[in-house]
Amino acid sequence: MSSGLPVETADFLQTHPVFSLDEAARALKPAGGRDAAFERLMYYVEKGRLKPVSRGVYATVPPGTDPRKFRPDRFLVAASVRPDAVFCYHAALELLGAAHSEWTRCDLFTRRRRPPLVTDGFRLEFLTAPPPFRARRAALGVREVDRLGRLLRLTGPERTLAEGLRRPDRVGGLEELVESAAGFPTLDLRLLRRILRAYDERSLWAVVGWFLETHQKAFAVPQGYLVGLARHRPASPQYVLRDHRGGSLLKRWNLIVPDSLLRRGEPDGP
Repeated sequence: MSSGLPVETADFLQTHPVFSLDEAARALKPAGGRDAAFERLMYYVEKGRLKPVSRGVYATVPPGTDPRKFRPDRFLVAASVRPDAVFCYHAALELLGAAHSEWTRCDLFTRRRRPPLVTDGFRLEFLTAPPPFRARRAALGVREVDRLGRLLRLTGPERTLAEGLRRPDRVGGLEELVESAAGFPTLDLRLLRRILRAYDERSLWAVVGWFLETHQKAFAVPQGYLVGLARHRPASPQYVLRDHRGGSLLKRWNLIVPDSLLRRGEPDGP
């Protein structure tokens, strides 16, 4: 809405559940510019039709709803606070429809870190992307989904799987990640290999290999693909969870996996 005729304020609110002051100023095009847009929004705040959720970010309150009890969509709030947001970890699992729980925390990659934002019962954490995925690789493994009429960017299944295996603490633990990722409709194995090459971490090659071996039929993983992953396994046994001792050694991957995870599923390949 950066060009064309000004939009009526009521029409703008109907199509923007959450928005920034800059978005409103570009769409409404009041004669007084950004300051006039702010004054107009304050009128609707006083009327209970808008709720400030962060500096320069507002949520449209549905008719008949008490603004004090209204909870805006945390994903839309995050995207308005940081328009360059790429949702990641558990937030990506939720947006992909694969998560087995709903969190009040929302993680996102952004070019500039800032302190967490806690508002309306949820917490937004602004993270910088891992070093291999900055600059020219920033878009690798990223996709878009529609959320209440707004396109949001997030890490797709392949990158969410790899990054969740690197940071289980940010996806609710390894068991939740494995259970959630097992529900992905498909995995782009070529893209997944590109992501693994970008990280080039032997333990990650191995743990992804173990996951794919366990779900080989579900994701149509060729045996040769697993052989290729196994070539990159660690030289000595590694714990899947660094702070967890005990488990069983999987010699193919040189991984020590908690028995609780092994009991959840055996390799389903030939």
